Amino acid sequence: MASADFDQMLLKNTEFLRPFAFTLTRDNEAAKDLVQETLFRALANKEKYHIGTNIKAWMYTIMRNIFINNYRRKSKQQTIFDNSTNDFLLDTNQGAVSNEAIAKINMKEVQEAIHQLPEIFRNPFLLYFDGYKYHEIADMLHEPLGTIKSRIHFARKLLKSQIERH
Repeated sequence: MASADFDQMLLKNTEFLRPFAFTLTRDNEAAKDLVQETLFRALANKEKYHIGTNIKAWMYTIMRNIFINNYRRKSKQQTIFDNSTNDFLLDTNQGAVSNEAIAKINMKEVQEAIHQLPEIFRNPFLLYFDGYKYHEIADMLHEPLGTIKSRIHFARKLLKSQIERH
């Protein structure tokens, strides 16, 4: 694809980015910056664009990824370093100290709910909870990846509804 054709496609679809940027940022200036950064990244990575790909979806994905990365970067910057002798990290978003007894009761309730799940959902969920990746669980249980993902998702829904009832 010629560079001029690609540039024209970007320009035609720029207006569609603005509402999405505002939805993500909820700030006009930040939205303008996000659109500009998206266009810059799209131009810088035009060799990765394949002819026939939905240009709007491609640009939305770039924008969403930029927004997520900026959000993560900003949340990490909200950590304050205390230069005391112990060099503790203080998190500015930290609230009151939690009650350990309540946390233990809640954890016991969650564990009971997990063990009440049907085995078909419990096994993949426990493996996922233990830190295994979806594809590792699929290999261990000899099931398709999509089946494992849906079973874990359904287990979460069952757990959520069961815990909300109590």
